[in-house]
Amino acid sequence: MLARKVLPFILAAAVSACGGGSATHDTVDALVADPAKLKDVMQRCHDDHAAVGDAECNVASEAFRRRFAGTGAGQSKP
Repeated sequence: MLARKVLPFILAAAVSACGGGSATHDTVDALVADPAKLKDVMQRCHDDHAAVGDAECNVASEAFRRRFAGTGAGQSKP
């Protein structure tokens, strides 16, 4: 009986804990297309990586890599 009353709260806490991080959901392609936004995210990652979070900083890093090095399509291999 007690489990039925407590279970919804436990599930809600678990779901909210998994959400964490920032509210932005920029994709690599979106950041590649918007250099100003990419610069902003990269600066925030540089200033306070822990607050921004690994996921968003990894997306920004990949977008920066793609803008700098390209996608790799059409490039010859040594």
